[in-house]
Amino acid sequence: MLLARRESPLLAAAKAEHLPCDVLHPLGLTKRSRGFDVVHAHDARSHTTGAVFATTPLVVSRRVAFPVGGSALSRWKYRRASLFLAVSRHVAGQLTNAGVEEDRIEVVYDGVPVPEEPARGSAILAPRTLDMQKGMALAEEAARLAGVEIETSVNLEADLPRARALVYLTRSEGLGSGILLGMAYGVTVIASRVGGIPELIDDGVNGILVENEPEAVAAALSRIDPKLGQAARETVMERFTERRMIEATLRAYKRVLAND
Repeated sequence: MLLARRESPLLAAAKAEHLPCDVLHPLGLTKRSRGFDVVHAHDARSHTTGAVFATTPLVVSRRVAFPVGGSALSRWKYRRASLFLAVSRHVAGQLTNAGVEEDRIEVVYDGVPVPEEPARGSAILAPRTLDMQKGMALAEEAARLAGVEIETSVNLEADLPRARALVYLTRSEGLGSGILLGMAYGVTVIASRVGGIPELIDDGVNGILVENEPEAVAAALSRIDPKLGQAARETVMERFTERRMIEATLRAYKRVLAND
C-alpha cells in the first residue's frame, strides 16, 4: 500500500495505474500500519512520520549524501528505524558517522530500466536545473572551452536516445539515478568524482570521472568513446537493474522480519 501526500505526483501516478494507494494521514498511520508487516519511509518527512506513528518495524531509505543532523529529534528518530537502506556505500558511511550501527544499515543500489536499444545519436546532454548543487553552468563553461555544443535536458529519458554523452556534474550526490539512466542507454557519462558516483563509474573503463573544474571537464569531452558507453550499459545490466533493486529490498524486509 503506497501512502503519499495528497498533492504528490507519485500518488497521482499510482492511482492512474490502479495500484493500492491512499493519502498519507500521519495520525491514521498508527491504525493502518497494524495491518502490515513493515512500514518503509522514502524521505525525511515520512521518516519522521513513521518514527512517531508506525506500529510495525520501520525501514528507512537514505538517498542523500549530506551528513545526518545532530539535533535531539534527529538522534531520536534515527534510533527508531529497524533498518536503513543506504543508496550507496558513501551514504552508508554518513549513517555510521552519525552513530547508526552497521548492523542497521544495508546498501541497496538504485535500479533503472534498461532500454531494448542503446542510444544512437550525437548530442551531448547535461541535466537542466536551477539547483546550485548541480553543475549545469560548469558544464556549459567546459563546453565553451572545448569548442563543442552541449544541450540541457529537462527529460533525460526522452532525450538520451539521441545522445552520445551525458555530462552530470554535482557537488554532492548519494548515487546518481540520472547517471545510471545514461549508462543504461550506453552513452559516455562524464560525472563528478564525488559522493557515491565512483561506485558506479570506473574512470576510463565505463565512463569518465572529473574534478569540478572547467578545464578538467573540457578535457573529458575529448575522451567521449562509444566503448565506454557500451561498458556502462553492461555494468547496469550486471549490477543496477530494477530487478536487482527489488530483490535486494525484499531481502532487507525479510531480514527485518526475522529479527522482529
